[in-house]
Amino acid sequence: MNAEQLRAIALSVRNWGRWGPDDEIGTLNYITTESIAAACRLATTGKVFALGIPLQHSGPQSGARQRFNPIHTMFRDGGDAPKDAAGVARMEGYGSADDCITMPLQCTTQWDALAHIYFEGKMWNGYDCSLVTSLGAAKNGIEKTKDKIVGRGVLLDVPRWKGVPALPPRYAITPADLDGTAAAQKVEIKRGDLLLIRTGFMAGYLERGNWGTYDSDPSPGVAVETAPWMHAKEIAAAAADNYALEVRPSEVPGFRAPFHLCAIPNMGLTIGEIFYLEELAADCAADGRYEFLLVAPPLPVTGGVGTPINPYAIK
Repeated sequence: MNAEQLRAIALSVRNWGRWGPDDEIGTLNYITTESIAAACRLATTGKVFALGIPLQHSGPQSGARQRFNPIHTMFRDGGDAPKDAAGVARMEGYGSADDCITMPLQCTTQWDALAHIYFEGKMWNGYDCSLVTSLGAAKNGIEKTKDKIVGRGVLLDVPRWKGVPALPPRYAITPADLDGTAAAQKVEIKRGDLLLIRTGFMAGYLERGNWGTYDSDPSPGVAVETAPWMHAKEIAAAAADNYALEVRPSEVPGFRAPFHLCAIPNMGLTIGEIFYLEELAADCAADGRYEFLLVAPPLPVTGGVGTPINPYAIK
């Protein structure tokens, strides 16, 4: 694919103005009160699957892309309690500890805000990229989605459909792969769905107990041509267990993340990355049910262009 073909796809999925000139949440508009109520009825067993990876120093960031893993520090702990002459802590009936964490907002399981990616100098809905400054995003900030990302979740387990533990590096998932997986799982993709795509990429790193260069290694992921498929299906958001949702390295020379360019600034699609899907996938395979209630709110960081999350899939 070349730059001209990529631009044609990006423009073909453009939703600018679809929800009015002031919209800042894009395809999350597909989620309605009725669809949320219907999704709640999918929670029949009470089983909860946490899809976020731990916030800790050992994580998926190697520093290759400037992002680093969370730094957790204490600024008050048991060692700070006053002591008597014998060196025994004097707690005076109570004690406490406090801590803090320093981290990029997109270094772990996370959503990309619609202010994250620009296309030809514009972000979602035609807002100029200059509206994102050192003070944050004046438009399309992640806080605009604070009560929006909940609904029917659907898992498409592509490697399980293909009969392999994981898709190979550089494998580009096509619309035919997504349709084939959905058909095999007997699940229908509906308007307003929150789509989770398992590639199996994360599993190998977890088995080795070492993230290594997970953030820069070639990985399977969705092809650019899946953007029109998602546009036609009118899904609300899409996420995967790899680093960038899309296949790496890029399918288009000169563009690091071509699917991002189509999906975020043009379609207005909220994208999730680094989702932990192994336990959920095993349970879905066991009971044959690949739909569930997904609750995945962002941290309402004013002007943020991303957010760490710990989504819940509830079956």
